[in-house]
Amino acid sequence: MVLSDSQSSDSGTILRVRGPLEFKCLLETTDALQMHKVISRTFETLHSQVKSESCVMTVCGSPVFIWPNRSFHATPQDITPDTPCEDLQQWIQADEFESTGRRSAKKRSKKSSTASVINLRLMMEVTTKGSHLSAPVLCRTVKKSHFLCTTLPMDCVVCTTSKDTIKDAFERLMEALGRQLCEMEKVMLQHMKGTTLLVPEPLHFLLPEPKGLVTVVYPAGVADSQLETERKELHQQFELPNDWPYFRRANAHHFPNEPYKDGYLRNPHLVLTNPSLDNGKVYLVQGIYSYHHYMQDHMDDNGWGCAYRSLQTICSWFKQQGYAEGPVPTHKEIQQALLDVGDKQASFVGSRQWIGSIEVQAVLNQLLGVTSKIMFVSQGSDLGSKGRELANHFLNEGTPIMIGGGVLAHTILGVAWSETTGQIRYLILDPHYTGAEDLQVITDKGWCGWKGADFWDQTAYYNLCLPQRPKVI
Repeated sequence: MVLSDSQSSDSGTILRVRGPLEFKCLLETTDALQMHKVISRTFETLHSQVKSESCVMTVCGSPVFIWPNRSFHATPQDITPDTPCEDLQQWIQADEFESTGRRSAKKRSKKSSTASVINLRLMMEVTTKGSHLSAPVLCRTVKKSHFLCTTLPMDCVVCTTSKDTIKDAFERLMEALGRQLCEMEKVMLQHMKGTTLLVPEPLHFLLPEPKGLVTVVYPAGVADSQLETERKELHQQFELPNDWPYFRRANAHHFPNEPYKDGYLRNPHLVLTNPSLDNGKVYLVQGIYSYHHYMQDHMDDNGWGCAYRSLQTICSWFKQQGYAEGPVPTHKEIQQALLDVGDKQASFVGSRQWIGSIEVQAVLNQLLGVTSKIMFVSQGSDLGSKGRELANHFLNEGTPIMIGGGVLAHTILGVAWSETTGQIRYLILDPHYTGAEDLQVITDKGWCGWKGADFWDQTAYYNLCLPQRPKVI
């Protein structure tokens, strides 16, 4: 597991090139030193392939092909070495495009605060020009040997600015590909067991600015728990705190043009405008969570499953920060966990009985090994006095909070609080939503939104479950 590339990621354009490189070598001996030499020679061959004129990249969803090692040859001919890198976006096909293949002006994406991603495919030409071609000659030799064959999943990114030309950007891409091959060789040799090779696995991590995107190569099949020493070295190298995971596989950066395969919305609160209070500050959940609510997963829990859904949202946070593995627990698995700890009877499993903050605390401890603090509020009107405690929780722990009162449960994702005036607003994620995963509906209708003190039942008591994140990397 080695660092392979680091770039700053501002609001420019990210070039990401992916593609397979076939790794094939013949081992005629099981001597470790000789095997290492053969593997290294095979990587030298791959380096030569990437540097050859046969290396070609295509911009996904466009007619653009670029030969970076052939005096920067490109098609269509409108693309020159001095073309601004961000102009490649114009060639990516959208719903409507002009006869030239360019995206129409009304379809061009607006400038945003997040970097746009241009995906490229790495390929190799297998045909050559010229008349000096001969028929292949086959030679058969019978001897004992060991043939190693695998596919290296190349995946490199470079971040560009508006001033970067295509030539400059692709020179950096080629350098990144070379560095990644070097790191893959190191990882493969380091984790080789006999004649068994572990495939190197490049992953991208978005670190706090100004560090930006960093690419790390892991050995596939080696668990995160076995890579703690390497993660500590990376934390030290990038001067990161040793109580928050940045380099677990679950922390890998999810690029904006990649949909999540499970269908859940992530962090819907990010599209909201934070409230402004006199001398107030906003304290928010840190990291990524998925929004769980009524009627998902083919489960009709309308009217009784709100606390289960809030718990699922909390579990998703621990999973997506790398603290926990495995899927988010189902209703039945939550109920079974409460039975296992002796909190419920066997008849509870499969029922439609409610749970509250105390049960959420017990399940988090049973299934994830996570401890939680419980905050008791005798009536909703007293929640306004808990601004400091809630602000400190989001500042230091950063986890979603489950709050239960009366027959309702909600998830608190943050607070806006003024220490001088005592004003407070609550960022609420409502598990009672029963509709589709429509971000606009969810935010416009207030299913995820900022609420005032009048949101709470002023006379009902509330229990809040404040999960404490493990201080690990």
